[in-house]
Amino acid sequence: MLAERPGLQRVEVTAERGPERAYVLTDLIGPVAVGDRVVMNTTAVELGLGTGGWHVVHWNLSRQAWERRGPGHIMKLRYTSLQTDTGSVEEHHPQLLGEAGHLDGLPVVACGLHSQLAVVAAVFGSLAPGRRLAYVMTDAAALPLVLSDLVADCRRAGLVHATITAGQAFGGDHEAVSLASALAAARAVVGADAVVVAMGPGVVGTASRLGFSAVEVAAILDTASALGGRAIACLRVSGADPRDRHRGVSHHSLTALRLAHAAVDLPIPSGDWEAPILDDLRGGGLLDRHRGVTVEVPAVGALLEAADLRVTTMGRGPSDDPAFFAAAAAAGAAAAGAVGAAAAGAVGATGALHYPDPE
Repeated sequence: MLAERPGLQRVEVTAERGPERAYVLTDLIGPVAVGDRVVMNTTAVELGLGTGGWHVVHWNLSRQAWERRGPGHIMKLRYTSLQTDTGSVEEHHPQLLGEAGHLDGLPVVACGLHSQLAVVAAVFGSLAPGRRLAYVMTDAAALPLVLSDLVADCRRAGLVHATITAGQAFGGDHEAVSLASALAAARAVVGADAVVVAMGPGVVGTASRLGFSAVEVAAILDTASALGGRAIACLRVSGADPRDRHRGVSHHSLTALRLAHAAVDLPIPSGDWEAPILDDLRGGGLLDRHRGVTVEVPAVGALLEAADLRVTTMGRGPSDDPAFFAAAAAAGAAAAGAVGAAAAGAVGATGALHYPDPE
């Protein structure tokens, strides 16, 4: 056993080539023990995919069957051999969610990368102490929330107070049938002051205009806005990515914002990156449709270090790609500024928000 937490085992398996690393989703197939014979899916390792370099234990041959009684009758991973009864927040809280449908201005930050979650959470926690932040994980990438070390670290640091897995994603504190219902649950059940919505680890991009996981950001923003939330887009920005399509404001963000129908907040970090980000947004005609908001942000690296969080994007940390971290921090600061007078005062201490002239 290499490591273990509820729902997940990381183990060493003896394979034909020798010792190999693998993980076990124990809620789906049960735990494994020394001496068990297992079947592994080795595809991700063989393809050299960048989401961990681990095999996945598919089944434990040392047991004939596995049964875990779930808390309800709502299934996830439906119609697969691993379908599981997760129950749902909707069936467990019918009085709170039966007619729930308005977010009453709840700030909802939509991220296109899983790594942005920790930056948003660290900045929000710094500028809005005592406020509750919920994380809604969509099913656009990894489906098991337990795979995310980042979420586990954010929980340990007290930066994320509750998790909700939406759609076919599973393993959150609450299971939701849909994104819209997950947002309603964040408000009515969790009592969140703000929400971060992002896929789990394992984003997919294809270098095509529309073939990437983060295209879902458009639907997240529209859903949050339609439900009466304050929709905030976390821009993906880079000054270090070797790919032209991700330099400056990534085409992932630009495309999602073009697809979004609702007018949403676009937090922009003040300083060195403010002008080039504004240029990219203006060039795409996005400041005619959305609200650009310039935000002074705290020192992100120091905040992450204080929380003992190691966050990278494509292997780059805050000192390697400061633009990426500053843009994500701006979204966290904008969410903090939206939660009320106390948080707004905290934001004011680092710099007031202002809306730049779109012309």
